[in-house]
Amino acid sequence: MSKLKGLRIGDLEINVPIIQGGMGIGISLWRLAGAVAAQGGVGVISAAQPGFLKERFSKEPLQANLEALAENIKKAKEVSKGGVIGVNIMRACTNFDQYVQCCVQSGANIIISGAGLPLELPELLKDTKVKFAPIVSSLRATQLMFKRWAKKFGRVSDFLVIEGPKAGGHLGFTPEEAETLTNEDYDQEVVKIVDYVNSFAEKYGPIPVFFAGGVYDRGDIDHYLTLGCSGVQMATRFVATQECDAAEAFKAAYIEAKKDDVMIVKSPVGMPGRALRNAFTTARETSRQPVTSCFACIERCNPATTHYCISRALMEAAVGEKDNSLLFCGENVWRVNKMTTVKEIFEELNN
Repeated sequence: MSKLKGLRIGDLEINVPIIQGGMGIGISLWRLAGAVAAQGGVGVISAAQPGFLKERFSKEPLQANLEALAENIKKAKEVSKGGVIGVNIMRACTNFDQYVQCCVQSGANIIISGAGLPLELPELLKDTKVKFAPIVSSLRATQLMFKRWAKKFGRVSDFLVIEGPKAGGHLGFTPEEAETLTNEDYDQEVVKIVDYVNSFAEKYGPIPVFFAGGVYDRGDIDHYLTLGCSGVQMATRFVATQECDAAEAFKAAYIEAKKDDVMIVKSPVGMPGRALRNAFTTARETSRQPVTSCFACIERCNPATTHYCISRALMEAAVGEKDNSLLFCGENVWRVNKMTTVKEIFEELNN
């Protein structure tokens, strides 16, 4: 097995074509992102409530989050040994533009955005060196953004992340598709998206495409390379590592997970999500958990009617509450069976 071929995203050199997916709240912060970047991949910090442990968070969540995001970017860059640091910002979050500005000012190299269409990113990032990519799950979404960006801004994104049906967290599929659609079924859509993106290369230069969702081992990586992708994005694989920012109990939940523990949940973001079954997710199938305090984190979330507070559920998970929380995970979480390190994962995947 030969080493994976590196690539460039504009002026950024990616030595190993692996992006570590952004996981929030509090799962991928500076420790994990910095460690991944130090190994030659792209380390990604989640911009979902990064300041949730700060004292001022309850009264000033936006200010706490922006302060924490800036701190995390700078710390990740320090430990990355000159590696590439990205930030994942959900388009569905409130104050999206302020999070983007924070990334620019703090020295992030890349912004990746999903959970909605980040149509304004070219405008927000003009006159900066920050590269960006949307997360897409369909050819239609890719066409909509690329056509609009080309017409309005004379450019498209610097790279693209395709997220398949077996990814963790929020999904760009119906609940039924997330349950039944296999990665093999989805391969044809991947090829169509790659071919469409490549049609812009003559005018704009190479636009690398990364596949995310259910990627676990080198065989998976090689498969998506044969479909025309330039690399992959992996998230679940990096949770049970010494460097992951999550609580040890969160990591243990991954190690202990069985295949039947994985389920599709309804998220207040308005999308289905993939998570581990526990007391919280079981209860939310039949009852609503009233929201007692609102962090104004999602644009279209109404605390008076939402099924539960997703920020509260994810914060509880991040600090190690395994039962009464939302434990987002990928389809292959049951394959995680031991603690390891980021370096060991890269050695396994890149030799």
